[in-house]
Amino acid sequence: GRPGAESMPPARPLAVLDTNVVLDWLLFRDPGVHPLADAVACGALGWAACPAMRTELAQVVARPALARWKPDPARLLADFDRHALLHADPPSRPMPPLRPSDADDQVFVDLALACGARWLFSHDRALLKLAGRARAHDLAILRPMDWRGPG
Repeated sequence: GRPGAESMPPARPLAVLDTNVVLDWLLFRDPGVHPLADAVACGALGWAACPAMRTELAQVVARPALARWKPDPARLLADFDRHALLHADPPSRPMPPLRPSDADDQVFVDLALACGARWLFSHDRALLKLAGRARAHDLAILRPMDWRGPG
């Protein structure tokens, strides 16, 4: 090994969270995402995101369907900015290795593959259906409540 390499902390594993998982955490405070949220908040897990995901979150929290939860868009985006590790938007490819049936979900898959994320967290059937094929790319696509920690 390189001199001093043994003193370098290991890189923390990365995960991509789709917009609904972010809302479960930051708006709805869903207990099913607490282990995941706690791992991100304490730095054990890196949350990889990109500007397109931040834009989508801002658009979603402005929807009338969420009004009864009284979202505070400024606070939600500040939380996003504090916790997310911002990467560049992934380039769109004509033939992505994994293609969900909902084109709006492509950015989550593409970023996970581009940044080497170990997990993509979602409740979305279109994304969860890719789980088997994603394993060949060293990516686990699963629901947050099915996660067993960063180890």
